[in-house]
Order: sequence, then structure tokens, then C-alpha cells
Amino acid sequence: MKQFLNTAVKAVFDDYPLEIRRKMLVLREAIFAVAASEGVGQLEETLKWGEPAYMTAETGCGSTIRMAWKKEKPNQYAMYFICTTNLVETFRTLFPHQFKYEGNRAIVFRETEDVDMDSLSICIAMALTYHRNKRRKQS
Repeated sequence: MKQFLNTAVKAVFDDYPLEIRRKMLVLREAIFAVAASEGVGQLEETLKWGEPAYMTAETGCGSTIRMAWKKEKPNQYAMYFICTTNLVETFRTLFPHQFKYEGNRAIVFRETEDVDMDSLSICIAMALTYHRNKRRKQS
């Protein structure tokens, strides 16, 4: 497991229920693994709105990914994307049956379900390279 450099982020993970924490740590590892393989540079792990967030601070080539578990919906957790992007719309087109979506901002996971990590890794890569790919399309 990748070590936490930000103690505030670690504290948020530590507050999650055990099974949710395990599953969200898998998502966290996937974000760092995809970032390393996609050449997006050093990720910054921080809190946004009190939730773990991952930004391509070094290169600026990606869109922020946030993750959260909410007490109001204790059996689910989610990966959030900036709602003004077309990311979730694209994910929904590519993976209509692999995930549950919340509007144009999130992929929602149930605690009892397995996550299709191959498909999710593609979604993560698209988010972490969003601005780089957007610039290429405009050129």
C-alpha cells in the first residue's frame, strides 16, 4: 500500500468503516498505479470538501478525482469527477453496465459488489489525462 504523506487524508480513511476503507484503499492504489503508468507526474493527495482528492499538480494534465463515503448512504461509496467535464458522460457511454452513475459527477459503488478494476482504470486514466487529451483535440 502506498504510504500516506498527508496525515489529514489518512485520518479520513481511518474514519471509514473497515470494509468501506478496504475498498476505498483499493481505489486509491488504482489511482496511483494509473498515474504512474500514464506519465501524469507526481500526484497531490489532499482533501477537498473534507474528502480525499487526487490532482495532477506536477503536470496539470488531469482533472481532479475525489472519493467519498457518506454516513447517509452507508452501503455505498463513490469516485467523483468535476461535473463540468464530459468524463462521466463518456464513462457511461463506454461502460453502460459496469457501473452505477450519479448524474454527471460520480461513479457509485456498493459495498457488497466487486468493482470492475480494468474498466475503472480506464476511467481513472481518462480523468488523469483529461486536460492533456483536451489540448490535443483542440490542436
